Amino acid sequence: MARKAGLINSVDQHIAQRLQLRRVMLGLTQTDLARKCGVSFQQIQKYETAGNRIPAARLFDLSQALETSVAFFFSGLPGNFPPETKAIRSMRVSDVKEDDPLSKNESLQLINLYWNLPSDAQRKTIMDMLKLLNGEDK
Repeated sequence: MARKAGLINSVDQHIAQRLQLRRVMLGLTQTDLARKCGVSFQQIQKYETAGNRIPAARLFDLSQALETSVAFFFSGLPGNFPPETKAIRSMRVSDVKEDDPLSKNESLQLINLYWNLPSDAQRKTIMDMLKLLNGEDK
């Protein structure tokens, strides 16, 4: 279902970004994910750029391959929420600034590597080192 440039809707873009986020969080390449789902890596690229809309059955396959629920891909979209949470949840993917460090793959890889360390002591050492390098006290 390829679409012309400029016709990508914000929900498709959000799902595409969540797909990429989850793949990177798990340390998978596009090729790895493609193998798990039985599609080409080019297809995964198109899904992650919202160049191709992801059919419901494929979204289910992707959720299985990425060990998450289908709801993960929709998390953060505005919806029917109580008024006190609507402002928080109504932030769209397009509201994310390009210079936001959490939108970068490098940040996701760093987080993934940090949480994959085998002990709390190692994580504390890394955190202390980062604080020291940034001129912060422990």
